[in-house]
Amino acid sequence: MDHGDHVNLLRPAIPTPTPGATWADIGAGEGAFTLALADLLGPGAAVIAVDRDERALARGSAALTASFPRTHHSYLVADFRAALALPELDGLVCANSLHFVPRAEQVAVISRLAGHIRPGGTFVVVEYDADSGNPWVPYPFSASSWPTLAEAAGLLDPRITGRVPSRFLGAIYSASAHRPRE
Repeated sequence: MDHGDHVNLLRPAIPTPTPGATWADIGAGEGAFTLALADLLGPGAAVIAVDRDERALARGSAALTASFPRTHHSYLVADFRAALALPELDGLVCANSLHFVPRAEQVAVISRLAGHIRPGGTFVVVEYDADSGNPWVPYPFSASSWPTLAEAAGLLDPRITGRVPSRFLGAIYSASAHRPRE
């Protein structure tokens, strides 16, 4: 996958451009989807990259500064499976990160992450379209499993928004859901 694929997977779920919006990339790594968020949200938006690997976040931060200098960004070194110190978000992306959470813990982690999103905000996942994994992708969940996970975590209107072929586990899909308006 390349930057265009990352952008196209996120585009249907993210209003663009959105100056002043604050989004997080959860499990950002070196920032492939952080860059896609910055591209879609446009100048004046803020993106927070969260990962436990500080070196990967620093490389991603440098790439974002070079490519999208008018997007505000920061990073948080943390394990997203634990409590996070985040501001209220307009949305967040979990791209190829939730498959590292054991299946029995996925609903709780999704629910905790969704608690950082403002009412009506958007939760986006990018995941391998499979319900069984391998040593590198231990706990993926398929597109057909996303609605059940999202609803169990208290999210509304789960929908599949994109799909690309992958040589690993067949395909990668994107999906979204929304935090209820209070």
